[in-house]
Amino acid sequence: MKHILVVDDEKNIRDLIEKYLKAEQYEVTTYGDARYLPDETRRLKPDLIVLDIMMPNSNGLEICKEIRKFSEVPIIFVSAKDEAFDRVLGLELGGDDYLSKPFSPRELVVRIKNIFKRLEKQNDQDMMILKNCMVSKTMRVIQVNGESLKVTNKEFEVFVYLMNHLNMPVTREQIIEDLWGYDFEGEDRVVDDLVKRLRKKLKDSHGEVNIETVWGYGYKIEA
Repeated sequence: MKHILVVDDEKNIRDLIEKYLKAEQYEVTTYGDARYLPDETRRLKPDLIVLDIMMPNSNGLEICKEIRKFSEVPIIFVSAKDEAFDRVLGLELGGDDYLSKPFSPRELVVRIKNIFKRLEKQNDQDMMILKNCMVSKTMRVIQVNGESLKVTNKEFEVFVYLMNHLNMPVTREQIIEDLWGYDFEGEDRVVDDLVKRLRKKLKDSHGEVNIETVWGYGYKIEA
């Protein structure tokens, strides 16, 4: 049974989310405060976290940064603010999805299922090797010359996606639609930022795999 942590300072929202998730046979633990969420994540090792951004005693974005220092557990942000900057920042910090309040609990359930499906699909073909880079989907690790790169969940997914499409240019829109499971309203700079960070990490570790820009189109990795 998948275990999901739900963090929101509004009890009615916590209770509603818990009700819908338990109806889908998920184990649910709820919190009204995120200050101890990093410790709880270490202790419980959940499969996914639903995290409110705006809370009186904590900031969900800062909490996400703390969790990303030791875990790649999928995180879905929820927030009363529906601004492009917050959505992009949340994803850049390692979030996997973003929902603006008010939202439908059914939509949240669908997005959670989509994340789990994508993770399962990525594990179908476990090992990929190109030049001096190795990817293990089961371990969710990218290695260069045997040394693991420290990457976020979305950086890992983008790299795997491009590796799965070797020699094939893919658009930013394709990446967004396939990795997030829905249209992201043209905020394709999220992909540009992820690729930029991946390139730097590969370069700093002397990785020989190059993510090429296909001008006016998107990106590709040449075999």
